[in-house]
Amino acid sequence: MSTLTSRELDEIERADAGGRPVVVFVHGLWLLSSSWDRWRAVFEEDGYATIAPGWPDDPETIEEARERPEVFAHKMVQAVTDHYLEAIGRLPARPAVVGHSFGGLIAQKIAGEGASAATVAIDPAPGRGILPLPPSALKAGSAVLGNPANARRSVTLTYEEFRYAWTNNLTEEESRELYEEFHVAASGVPIFQAAVANLNPFSETRVDFKAEDRGPILLVSGEKDHTVPHAITHAAYKKHAHNTHAVTEFVEIPGRGHSLTIDSGWRDVAETALDFVRKHHPANG
Repeated sequence: MSTLTSRELDEIERADAGGRPVVVFVHGLWLLSSSWDRWRAVFEEDGYATIAPGWPDDPETIEEARERPEVFAHKMVQAVTDHYLEAIGRLPARPAVVGHSFGGLIAQKIAGEGASAATVAIDPAPGRGILPLPPSALKAGSAVLGNPANARRSVTLTYEEFRYAWTNNLTEEESRELYEEFHVAASGVPIFQAAVANLNPFSETRVDFKAEDRGPILLVSGEKDHTVPHAITHAAYKKHAHNTHAVTEFVEIPGRGHSLTIDSGWRDVAETALDFVRKHHPANG
C-alpha cells in the first residue's frame, strides 16, 4: 500500500511531466519538507524539477504539526527510506538526492540502493560503522536519549536544547526566529536506532558504502555543528572514499552549525550542493 500523499503524488506528476532532471530533497528530524522551499526555488531556477516528500504521515503545515505533535512518533529509519524510494521509483529516471541530518543518512541509504544519480549528504546522522561520538553530539542527543521512553514518543526540543544542538553559532535573535519558524516535534526512535547501530549488525541505519552503482556523493559538514560534528561527517566520507566505483567528495562550511540549511547562510550551502549536482547530474543533459 502506498504511503505517498496526494501532495507528494502531485509533485511527482509535475516532475514527470516537465522532462527535466529531478532533485529529491530529504529533510531530517525536527523539520518539515517545507524547510526546503527556498532550496527548491534555487534548483528550479537552474533548470531542475524538484520534489520534497515528507516522512510518512507528516503534517503538511507547521501549524498542524504543532497542534498534533503525537503524529511524529514511531517513525523508523527504514520505513522513511522506503517512503522516499517509493517516490523515486515513480520518476522516469534516477534523480539527484539532497538530504540533511537524518535526511542525509537516508540519502546515503538511497544511494546505496543505486537509486540516485548524485547525492549530497549534509551533516548526516551517523549510520552503522560510523564510530566517532564527540561529546557535543552526546549532549545534543541527550534531549532524546536521556529518557528511554522517548523511543516510543514524539519529542519537541525546548528552546535551550534547540539553541545548543542547532543554532549555537547564531545570534540569539536569529536562533529564536528559526525556532519559531521551523521547529516541530520529531520521532524519538531514529535517535535510539543510531545510538545502538554499532551493536546491531542488522541496524536500519546501515549504509552500503561499497555499492558499485552508488553514484557520486558529496558529504557536507558544518564546522561548528554540535549535533553532527566534523568527526562524524568525515568518518562517513572516509567510508565512502573506499568505494572505487564512484566519486566521493567532502566539503566543510566554515562557521556553520546544524541549522545551515535553514539559517541566514542557507544559500551558500545550497550553492555548494547545486554545484555538485550540476556537475554530476546536469540540467542541460
